[in-house]
Amino acid sequence: MRATLVSIITPTYNSSRFIAQTIASIRAQTYLNWELLITDDASTDDTVKIVQYLARQDCRIKLFQLAQNCGAGAARNNSIERAKGRFIAFCDSDDCWKPDKLEKQIKYMTENGYSFSFSAYYEYDEQNKIHAIVKFPAKITKAYLLRNCIGCLTVIYDVRRVGKMYMPLMRKRQDWALWLQIIQKSHTAHGITEPLAYYRIRKNSVSASKLSLIRWNLLVYKQILGYGWIKRTAIFFFLFMPTYISKYLQKVTYQSYFGQKSDLKK
Repeated sequence: MRATLVSIITPTYNSSRFIAQTIASIRAQTYLNWELLITDDASTDDTVKIVQYLARQDCRIKLFQLAQNCGAGAARNNSIERAKGRFIAFCDSDDCWKPDKLEKQIKYMTENGYSFSFSAYYEYDEQNKIHAIVKFPAKITKAYLLRNCIGCLTVIYDVRRVGKMYMPLMRKRQDWALWLQIIQKSHTAHGITEPLAYYRIRKNSVSASKLSLIRWNLLVYKQILGYGWIKRTAIFFFLFMPTYISKYLQKVTYQSYFGQKSDLKK
């Protein structure tokens, strides 16, 4: 029996430094029945040329282009709209997957009947050096998700069970907002505790400045969940921030164990 189609959603914007590595990690998947839907958000570098070249080598890669820069949420939604797979997965243009990521996660979901899943992941830098492992409980609810965001590059949801769902058109935190919407339908998200992906930390990335995310967090509580200002402020300062600080302090770093950074290829 043919494996179920997985639609992988990747937004790009001036991603020429890393997009080839991202695509290579997807083409290396042991799970073969996938389509990679890349929507370019009006890049001004060679991103489109690189993707076009790689798409000619693999018909599973599909490129779409936005006429003007609209943000990662809009780019992802453009790809989601065109997705044909039962499962929607996400991988940003500077992140990577382990070769067995899809195989393990799709098996995990189908065998258990899960509609919304994620995994642990590594954090690595622009030189492909791994700095930390980011872990989560194996089972999370909306209450947990209110104070902690799972990694976009690890998420997969089942269209057959929750419907095709899109990201709110926000410049930041749109992925977290979508997870909150999905979990209101699925009630639970199930995680694989093994790291299956690599999240790249970049100095100038959209999410690099954590302080700038405060207003976006509060906006998610307001627009997506409809919370009043007292409730959303209380959740942010008394639930989200303590969890964020604890998560930062408790990260398992490779430097702590080995005294040096680990390479992605190892």
